[in-house]
This record gives sequence, C-alpha cells and structure tokens, in this order.
Amino acid sequence: MSIHDTPAAHSPARRNWLKAAGALAGLTLVAGPSGLVMAAEAVKYGGDKMAGGVVDDTLVFLSIAADGIVTIVVHRSEMGQGIRTSLPMVAADELGADWAQVRVQQAPADEARYGSQDTDGSRSMRHSFRAMRHVGATARLMLETAAAVRWDVPVTEVKAVNHAVVHAASGRSLSFGALAEEAAKLPVPPRARISLKTADELRYIGQTSTRGIDLRDIVTGNTHFGIDTRLDGMAYAVIARPPVFGGKLKSVDKKAALKVPGVLRIVELAGSPPPAMFNPLGGVAVIARNTWAAIKGREALVLEWEDGPNGDYDSKAFRKTLEAAVRQPASPARDQGKTVATLAAAPAARKLSAEYYLPHLAHATMEPPAATVRIAGGKAEVWACVQAPQATRSNVAKALGLSYDDVTVHVTLLGGGFGRKSKPDFAVEAALLSKAMDGAPVKLTWTRDDDLQHDYLHTVSVERLEASLDAKGMPTAWLHRTAAPTITSTFAAGANKQAPFELGMSAINVPFAIPNVRVEVPEVPAHTRIGWFRSVSNIPHAFAIQSFTAELAHAAKKDHRDYLLALLGPARKINPADLSDGWNYGEDPAKYPVDIGRMRHVIELATAKAGWGRKLPKGRGLGLAVSYSFVTYVAAVIEVEINAAGEVIVPRVDIAMDCGPQINPDRVRSQIEGACIMGLSLAMSGEISFKNGRVEQSNFHDYAVLRAADAPRVIHTHLVPGTLDMELGGVGEPATPPIAPALCNAIFAATGKRIRALPVGMQLAKKA
Repeated sequence: MSIHDTPAAHSPARRNWLKAAGALAGLTLVAGPSGLVMAAEAVKYGGDKMAGGVVDDTLVFLSIAADGIVTIVVHRSEMGQGIRTSLPMVAADELGADWAQVRVQQAPADEARYGSQDTDGSRSMRHSFRAMRHVGATARLMLETAAAVRWDVPVTEVKAVNHAVVHAASGRSLSFGALAEEAAKLPVPPRARISLKTADELRYIGQTSTRGIDLRDIVTGNTHFGIDTRLDGMAYAVIARPPVFGGKLKSVDKKAALKVPGVLRIVELAGSPPPAMFNPLGGVAVIARNTWAAIKGREALVLEWEDGPNGDYDSKAFRKTLEAAVRQPASPARDQGKTVATLAAAPAARKLSAEYYLPHLAHATMEPPAATVRIAGGKAEVWACVQAPQATRSNVAKALGLSYDDVTVHVTLLGGGFGRKSKPDFAVEAALLSKAMDGAPVKLTWTRDDDLQHDYLHTVSVERLEASLDAKGMPTAWLHRTAAPTITSTFAAGANKQAPFELGMSAINVPFAIPNVRVEVPEVPAHTRIGWFRSVSNIPHAFAIQSFTAELAHAAKKDHRDYLLALLGPARKINPADLSDGWNYGEDPAKYPVDIGRMRHVIELATAKAGWGRKLPKGRGLGLAVSYSFVTYVAAVIEVEINAAGEVIVPRVDIAMDCGPQINPDRVRSQIEGACIMGLSLAMSGEISFKNGRVEQSNFHDYAVLRAADAPRVIHTHLVPGTLDMELGGVGEPATPPIAPALCNAIFAATGKRIRALPVGMQLAKKA
C-alpha cells in the first residue's frame, strides 16, 4: 500500500488508503477529542504562544490497525524540509515501531484538533518534538498495558520492542496489531505515568538511516503537489492582475479571448485597496477547459489598467530614498551607552562607516502557487500547497461568506515554500472563481511570470553602520541605521517602520561586547506587497553587520576570525531583553539566552574545518560570517575563486551549526545545503526591480537562480553535537543569513574589492 494520503481526490494512492482504512475500521485506536496543552505560565512562549497551541493527544495523532500498520498524522506542511518524515519518526521511536510499518497521513486544516499548523519560523520540530514523543510514549504504554492484562503480569515486566510487546521472563510476544483493539479500549494514561525513552533506547531520533517517507515517490514523480490536483468536471484558470500594486482594472475587451478554443468564461475579480493582507489583487480571470487555453485566452484580453498610487514606483530612485533616510538621525530601537557622543568625539581617522544595499527578492518556489476549490451544498473544499492551513480556511470562508466550519482545506505537498505559501491569496482567488462557476471545481494556476511579478516580496533595504575605534582598532561605539519597508505594511495601512520582530532579527540584538550601541530605525513607505521570506530580516541585517565587522578587522589590520571573536567577547549568556530584544523568536529567554560561547564555538569549528589561514593561490580568498537566528548558531566559511573574466567560482563551503539536538541529522544537513544554495543564489543574482510601478523581471532568464554548474563544488556541514535535554533550535532558515556576507568577505580577500550592494552580478566583470 502506498504510504501517501496526498488528498488529490483522484489519486490512486488516496483511494487505496481510504479503502484500507475503511476495511480496518473498528480495530484501530480511534481518535478522540483533542487535548490542548495549556501553558500554566501567565506569559506563554514557544508553541504555546501560537494560535491553537500545541496538541499532544495520542488519539489525535496515532492509530494502529489490526494488521499492525501504524498511521501517524502530520499536521505541518511538507515543502522539502522533511517534516513528514521527521515528526512521525519521533512518535514511532517512542512507540517502538518498525519504521517499515509506519504510514503517514497529512492532516487537513483543523486548529482545534491539531493545534497550530503554521509551517514557518523554523519551528515545526522545535515546537512539536516533545509533543510527538509524548504521543508515541503514551501509545506504547497503552500497548504494554494491554499485553500485561492479557498475560496477567505487571506492566513493568513487558516492553514494546520493534513493533511487538514482549515478556522477557516467559518469552511471550504479541504484535502491535494483535494488541490494537484491546489497547484502544483502555483509558489514556495520565501524563504522570508517561515516561520517555532514554537516549540509548532510541533507534531513529538522532540517526541518519531513517528512510524519507516521500523520497521514493518524489524522485519517481508519483507525488501530488498542489498543481497536480485533478477533480471531475474541473475547470482551469489564470488571472491577469493589475501590473502595479494597488492598481485596478479600467477596462477590458473580452471578445478575442472568448474566441480562444477552450475558453469557457471570463470573470472580473474585484481588488481591494492596500493593505493587501491575504486579499486577491483583483483583475480578470480566464476560465477554460485546460490551463493552456486559459493562458492563451489571457493573452488575447485587451486590458487597460489604472495604476494608482504606486504607478511611479522606481526601485533605483527608492534606493536613493533609503540612502537619504539612513544618513539622518532617526528614533532609536536600542540605545545603550553614549553612542552619539562617542562617535562625535572620535577623530576622523578612528571612525569607519559603510552602507549596504539589498534589493527586493522573490521567493521563486519551484512550484508556483496553485489551488483548487469546489463548492457544493453550502460547503467549500480547498486543495492547495499552503503553509498556513488555518489562514487559508478562514480567508476562504470570509471570501465566500461561509462559516469557518463549512470550509475544508486539504494540504498538498508544497514544491517549495520559503514563506510565500503562508499567504493564501491564491486559494481565495480559486474560491471566488469556483463561486463564479456555480461551485464547479476550479484550479487556479499562477504562472512563473505571475509569481515573480505579484509576489509578497522580501523587503528592499539599506543598512548604514558607523563605528569609532580605539587604539587597538576595536569599536568604542556602534551605530546601525536600518531602513526597509516593513512586513506589517501588508497588514496595516500606514505602517512605515520595522516591527520589533523584524529588528529582533540580527539588528537590535547584535551581541558584541561594545560599550555604546545604538540602533535607529527611519520611517520609509512600502510600495509593494512585503512578506516574510526564508530568514526574513536576518538577511539584510546579517549581510551588513557581518560585512562591516570584516571591514573593521581590515581597518585594524587584524585577522577577521580573531577580530570577530574579540568583538563577541568571552563566553557568556545574555538575556535578549538586555539587547532590547523582547521578542526572541517567541521563545522563553530563560531557556533561550543568547549564548556567546555557542556562537564562538561555531566560528571556531567552521574556520578550523575550512583551514582558515591556509595559503591560497592568487585570485582565491576565504570569507567568514556568523549568525544567530531562529535560536540557532551558524558560521559559514566560503572559499571563492575569481577567474580572469571576473566570474565568481565557489570551490568550497564549510558551515557549522549548533541547533541543539539534531532529531533527523540527514534533514538538518539537507537544510543547511539548501540554505547555502539559496543564499548564494540570492547574493549572486537575486534582484527584483521596479520601473513605473511594474516588476521588470518575469522568469528565470532574468531572475536567475543558481544553476548546477555554478553551485559550490563541495559543501561541508559540521553539526555541533547536542543532547536531548537541550532546547531545540530552528533548522530551515538559520543557514541562509551568513552566506551573502561570507561570500562578499571572501571576494574581498581574493580581490580587495568590497561588495556592499547585492546582487554581486557583474560587479567583478573585467572590462574589455
């Protein structure tokens, strides 16, 4: 039987699963009411702080059939990070299950039942690890209790091992399947009776040999992503959206489009004025018998747009606006010591300043947004590649005028997410089009062009750093002005200042041992939809700060590694609040202080493994950067070679990560490698630019992602060992921020040319 339950309604795998499950009904541990774990503290942190909280109810997440098959529900979205393997692996390990007899079922959107299902913030495992251990351990005890009752022996004498419960004293053994019905009749044991396994008893957690649950089907093309959904009687749609954010339709001539073979209907969609939130941008939808006909019909539309207030948005001019903003004093978000006075008193020869620019970036997921909606009997069903099932459900319900309970959201696999698919605007569009077709199923597909030109972009940014230096070249004062349109502008009209959570990403919480630190935040407007993006504000902040520290080291004529360690100071733990960071990625500062010792260690580890200080041939250089993000510590050393044409070649990358215990080390390494490729891609060529309010890029020919030939020849990942009593850090995002500064520091080491504006692009090209 296929291991998949991907809810494409006509998937053979789906039909098989339903058939098998139905045949075994009544013999399984039946799911009961959810058990929200309520935090006892007045202040909630981590998963308990999330809407819906954390659920660790075994009856919600785990069932065992008479044939012994263990089915584990995954409530988070799979977008390549391996969560559909890692979370079940945790429960299976505590249960004592044979991984070959474990199946995975994707949860629909149901916050009351499964808790928070938002897959973002590098926190799926961080927030669910202990809950899934509890799920497995509870089921284990129920099986052991059932066996003990049948054998009339104390439960302490039996043990679940490799999909069976054994009684060593008598040599008796019963399979999980043989005990499932009896176990299902037992009360769920109280938490006080649940004991978790010790590290030496675990078979899967922390090991690299566990088979990826979707791996075979992904590589053989048998998985179903959002774009693969097929339903009987389905129509297909694409949308012509206003080319300028905030614009609207002025007129449309549909005649030629309606003559395109296969076109069924053309529907005008109302837009909504900014803030955008998750609302559709509006425009004209072409609904057809297939996607190609819909695309050709869209091409035949004669459209006239009214551009609105952002019609003159030009990203080159806006860069100058940002530069002007960071050259003037602004309100402080952190003000420690006497930074302004110290800088003013320092002689010019002992002051350094630099500005760094990072353009808009697009998520450019391999699978563009896609959603299918069917409405019948006053209820709507959604199939979509979404990271935020609850938001999808509520926004579709609102758009259709239905109650929350009348909307079902099936989460498909995601062909990449990176934060884009946390915004369910595309599902809302599909819902409105299904409604226009009297409830018939409609699949909406965003083309690559649609995706790049109407994305919730990563914010554009200019960062200015200033420092005064003592006689040894170490900073006596540090001033950082960060100017960037805020993500909150997408949700609140007039929001023009980075929010605390954005500033808490490597800006205000810079942990250097400098007596005077000030971080200022100028006000700047947004002219596009701004959204969270893999690593979010850590990308521009880390690029600027880690580049500037290398510039300070060079000015002081010191080795960058040694200088960075001196900046960090001795190993110690800092309360984030002492750095003016009251957010701390939503985690308890008592459990997640900023640990300078761990930060120092990843620097030392990465540089040691990379052979920092080794002699390199002319045209080669090593660059270093470190980052603390999503409560994980990462250092990267990149080696570059600049050839005669000025092209950048990356022979080797060494990345050290301390994320606490690694639950699935193979996936941790994959995430590091993926973040490295993405970080290099963004640094080398990532740029979305605007002219007359319109995005100038349209596809991968002018928004290039790193090709295989340009990838690093080797990426070495170095994981700092962690123990299960440690807190977990994030994994999916933290390796991205240090890549761009490490690359540019390496370029400087190789060429003496400092790159302060991304992308690197042709800045090193030799003139003919």
